[in-house]
Amino acid sequence: MDKYPISSKSLKKHYHIDGNQFSEQYKEHLSDFNQWDQKSHAHKWMIFPENIGPNLSIDESALTNGELYTIITNKVAKGRKGALVAMIQGTRSEDIISILKKISGSIRGFVEEVTLDMAGSMNKIAQRSFPKASRVIDRFHVQKLAYDGLQEMRIAHRWDALNEESKAIRKANYREEKYQSVVFDNGDSKKQLLARSRYLLFKSANNWTRSQKKRAEILFAQYPDI
Repeated sequence: MDKYPISSKSLKKHYHIDGNQFSEQYKEHLSDFNQWDQKSHAHKWMIFPENIGPNLSIDESALTNGELYTIITNKVAKGRKGALVAMIQGTRSEDIISILKKISGSIRGFVEEVTLDMAGSMNKIAQRSFPKASRVIDRFHVQKLAYDGLQEMRIAHRWDALNEESKAIRKANYREEKYQSVVFDNGDSKKQLLARSRYLLFKSANNWTRSQKKRAEILFAQYPDI
C-alpha cells in the first residue's frame, strides 16, 4: 500500500486537461495552421480544388452566430474526408462565382453534375462556375416545399375551424344554449382533426398507425384540397 495514497478526486484534478487550452495549443503549435496558405482569408472563404469530383452539391448553411455560408461538397465523399470543395461567406451569386473561379477552368470542367435547391442564385452559381455540368434539383428541397404547402393549407383550414367554432359558441350563448361541437367517428372535433393531422402529413402513408389512417381518411374527406 502506498505510504501517501492519493484520492481519485485528486488524481482527476491532477490529470485534468483543459479542452480549450489543448485546442489552442494544437492549433498554434502542433498543427500547420500558422503555415496554412489560406489562413489570411479562411474566415471569408476556403477552396480545395483537389476535392472536386464529377458530382457536386451546393447549398447554404448557417454557421457561427447565424452567418450564412455557401458550401460546395463532393457527393462521393459523403461528408467524410475530402468532401469539402469550397466554403464561402454569404450567398450573393457574384461573390461566390468570383471565388470559385480561382479554381482553374480545366478542373471545374471536370464536374458533370451539380445538385442544388431551387433558388435562382444557386442555379446561376452552378451554371457560371461549372458550365459543363448538368444541374439537378435536390429532391429533398422539393419534398420540403410540398410539405410546407400542405402545412400552410392545414393551418388555414384550422383558423377557419376556430373562427367557425367561435361564432357557433357566441350564437349558442346568445340563445342561452349549451354549445356542442361536431365530433367525427374517431372522436376528433373539426379543430382537433386539423391540429392532430400535423404529424401524419409528414409521414409516408405506409408508416401511419391505425388511428392515423382513420384520421387521414376523415381529413381528406373533409378537405380534399389537402
